Amino acid sequence: MILAIETSCDDTCAAVVDDDGRTHANVISSQGIHDAYGGVVPELAARAHVERCDLVVADALRTAGVTLDAIDRVAVTRGPGLVGALLVGLQTAKAIAVARDLPLIPVDHLHGHVLACTLQPLSFEPPFVALVASGGHSFLARVEDPDTIEVLGGTLDDAAGEAVDKGARLLGLPYPGGPHLERLAADGDPTAFAFPTGAKVRGLDCSFSGLKTSLLYRLRDLGEEQVAARRADLAASYQRAIVETLAVRVERALELTGIDRLAVGGGVAANGPLRERLAGLGAAVAIPDRALCTDNAAMIAAVARFRPAVDGDERASLEAYGNGQRPPIAA
Repeated sequence: MILAIETSCDDTCAAVVDDDGRTHANVISSQGIHDAYGGVVPELAARAHVERCDLVVADALRTAGVTLDAIDRVAVTRGPGLVGALLVGLQTAKAIAVARDLPLIPVDHLHGHVLACTLQPLSFEPPFVALVASGGHSFLARVEDPDTIEVLGGTLDDAAGEAVDKGARLLGLPYPGGPHLERLAADGDPTAFAFPTGAKVRGLDCSFSGLKTSLLYRLRDLGEEQVAARRADLAASYQRAIVETLAVRVERALELTGIDRLAVGGGVAANGPLRERLAGLGAAVAIPDRALCTDNAAMIAAVARFRPAVDGDERASLEAYGNGQRPPIAA
């Protein structure tokens, strides 16, 4: 069995997964201390991981009904993410691996989002096109096998989840913005306002910074009274623009590759309208349960089933890497 640890941002996660992709435990401890700041504070996140990591690992083992004697390797997120947060999980995983003389498998966080759909009960195996849309990353990839991933295109600026959170904040919604924006949008008209999607721009890259600016200017033009009266319409139209920006690129990627299978991962994949839109593309679509879309350790274990382990000096010298330090899906 694999014990996996994930601490790339503000969720402290541990999971126990077997070689067949069956999840015996997937524990996620959300910190809930960043709401007042409108975003994750790296130092606070790292300190919270220090307090929780051992407890979350113990909870995962207890939930799975096993002890460390049943674990034959340890997997951990190496990056990308907040370096201080990553180091807590990495050092915890190293300590367990060294103390128990177990192989350690470093995993790229984004690789985890790509392969989350390979876990049971979906068991969605390559080849497929993958869309990863999260708070910090948005990209499309061609996946020929679990360890052969070709990035086809991505965001040129903000990630989709970042656009969601920033738009939600402009509309006066709490952090994290995704669930609040979706709830507000459910009562609005998605065609009430025209926001840019870049649908006429060729290629698979996308941009969200202009969309956020467009919402800002629209709010200023409407004035406080009209904004208050039409918040649901604004939310629905803004959300639709994000969904269309992603869906148009996905459709192009499916046509370009000739692959009619699509896997979706990342926190934005929890969005209901996006899931519905992608389901209508005519491809076989695999979208994990919402608990496997947001940051979690089970997806890290999913990758570890196919990745080589490190031990000895290599295990001891393993370092974390932050956002932007390596290209998407680092080896």
